[in-house]
Amino acid sequence: MMNGILVIDKDKGMTSSDVVCQLRKILHTKKIGHAGTLDPDVTGVLPIAVGQATKLIELMHTKGKEYEGTGILGFATDSYDVSGTVLNEKKITSAVSADELKKAMQKFVGTIEQVPPIYSAVRVKGKHLYEYARAGIEVERPRRQVTVSAYDLVGAPTFDEQRGQVTFNFKIACSKGTYVRSLVNDLGTALGVPAVMKSLRRTASSGFDLSQAVKLDFIAANPAQAPDFLQPLDLFFKDYQQVELSASQWLKVNNGAAITLKTNAKKVVLRYNGRVKAIYQKDDYNYRPELMLLQNN
Repeated sequence: MMNGILVIDKDKGMTSSDVVCQLRKILHTKKIGHAGTLDPDVTGVLPIAVGQATKLIELMHTKGKEYEGTGILGFATDSYDVSGTVLNEKKITSAVSADELKKAMQKFVGTIEQVPPIYSAVRVKGKHLYEYARAGIEVERPRRQVTVSAYDLVGAPTFDEQRGQVTFNFKIACSKGTYVRSLVNDLGTALGVPAVMKSLRRTASSGFDLSQAVKLDFIAANPAQAPDFLQPLDLFFKDYQQVELSASQWLKVNNGAAITLKTNAKKVVLRYNGRVKAIYQKDDYNYRPELMLLQNN
């Protein structure tokens, strides 16, 4: 059975669930899931957990994400991207400098409060926000805290005098739950003009990046090569404190028992015979199981 993380470079027009559904058939496994939804119009890194790696999905969500995209100043839509209905339009009459954009972007770096777009998968009273939007029902969107560690301008903004628009490229590094569309929309608000996201590509997620990614079409055409692109579970834990267990310690861990370790790390990866077996977390005195992996291998 395959165990590991398949990093897919998702194409535009597919949902994350579409990718999982196709891979389930290609790889002939039911034990599969994605970490971090990508909107259909967004391309890039979509980590797919296969086999025992599905136990890591919640942990995968805790790691940061990175994006590259393009925004436009001059109009805004209900979805905060160009696929939506235009709600506001204001022609830009003069160029916006790189310094102006950079200064405004820095206002959103750090822990901020964000309102998700109405066309998003956030749930309110059991329904997705996009379900309310499609039904024309107004609903209060929940505010939530997210962390933006970087919001940077890439290159110089372009002023289209005829269209009355400014186009700019950006890079963003952020926590889970961050809506980049909202960051573009809110950037426009900070500048006093409507703004919309034109395109977006996720370049990194859950500790993996585009250099490790493969296209779904390639896997579909070459299913026998899928294991060659499978990232091992060990790679996900490269930043964790690692402890190699003795035979007696492994007997305890295999039964889910607490153990003592000569380390002060809050969380540790426990290995036996060179393979990851569990993640243990420290309490006041001992280390106790947080997640068990590959117990019988």
